Amino acid sequence: MENIALIDSFSEFKDDKLIDRVTLMAILEDVLRNALKKKYGDDDNFDIIINPDKGDLEIWRNRIVVADDNVQEPNQEIALSEARKIEPDFEVGEDVAEAVKLIDLGRRSILALRQNLISKIHEHDNTNIYKQFKDLVGEIYTAEVHHIRHRAIILLDDEGNEIILPKEKQIPSDFFRKGENVRGIIESVELKGNKPTIIMSRTAPVFLEKLFEQEIPEVFDGLITIKNVVRIPGEKAKVAVDSYDDRIDPVGACVGMKGSRIHGIVRELGNENIDVINYTNNLQLFITRALSPARVTSVKINEETKRAEVLLKPEEVSKAIGRGGHNIRLAGQLTGYEIDVFREGAEEDVELSEFTDEIESWIIEEFSKAGLDTAKSILEQDVQDLVKRTDLEEETILEVIRILKEEFEE
Repeated sequence: MENIALIDSFSEFKDDKLIDRVTLMAILEDVLRNALKKKYGDDDNFDIIINPDKGDLEIWRNRIVVADDNVQEPNQEIALSEARKIEPDFEVGEDVAEAVKLIDLGRRSILALRQNLISKIHEHDNTNIYKQFKDLVGEIYTAEVHHIRHRAIILLDDEGNEIILPKEKQIPSDFFRKGENVRGIIESVELKGNKPTIIMSRTAPVFLEKLFEQEIPEVFDGLITIKNVVRIPGEKAKVAVDSYDDRIDPVGACVGMKGSRIHGIVRELGNENIDVINYTNNLQLFITRALSPARVTSVKINEETKRAEVLLKPEEVSKAIGRGGHNIRLAGQLTGYEIDVFREGAEEDVELSEFTDEIESWIIEEFSKAGLDTAKSILEQDVQDLVKRTDLEEETILEVIRILKEEFEE
């Protein structure tokens, strides 16, 4: 029977793809109707009956009997003499149902039918995968390293779905071997040429938020709310937490005894330094807490420009700025305010930009990146600390210190 090969293709997918019977039958009928359109120009007058379990497939062509010399639409009409070959007592005006065999469509059409069927089922399968992962965007997912490329790691989940972890979505210290399990957030899903592209991220702030949900029961249960998360992946993060239950200490609950609760999260993120901060609607207090571990003397806020002027003792400035300027940058992102640091006694200080005649502008810019924009802010630091916090050579730093000291000695 010529339709066996087509039904065999149908059965292959029915058995090992997660497609329901009704959908499969609709796909097969759609493929057949497209073939009939190509052959006869129209498929409105065809009935298709499918029984996938038995491998039965029937196609019936319905036409109206007309006089022999009056056939104008061969697909819709049949000559009386032709109709009587099917059944001798047909009369003009009656309906004729004639069985169409697949072989009548031609061998090439049958091969194309099979290919189209396989393609349509793959397309349906890919659409289902797309929908499945679209619902998982923003959730933590685990998959196994399949192979490692220069610009990305290709992961496979338990169902064989391919997930891409691009290089820029990896924490700088990440190192994975083939066969290892990797946790990350499903960041995006796109259909490219009917194939879903699933992107995982380990650098997104929401990954850290979801890790808190997984590891800290009070967050999972909703007793503690995460108000905001900001990160410099692999380096430092700040998490603002709050609780509507006065009996709960949100920071203590998240950190745990001697850091026991947060330790697993820190390890997952390549020893990322995580500051957990008690959220408050008091903006001055929130900015003060965000600059932890530095102790802030005072905060002056300009709500129109979204800037905050923070006054600190000289020994607290480096703590507020942090290594590479990470602490002050994250504090600004967490609070939504641009934070300007001022030292107590700054009136005796001199802006570094005033030394452009003696110090090259790129050197001044390098110090500014680290939050060191006045003469005293540099002179108060140890030389080795300055080397660590900037990309400058020790020799260059020593020369800058010599110039600044000469200015202050005058």
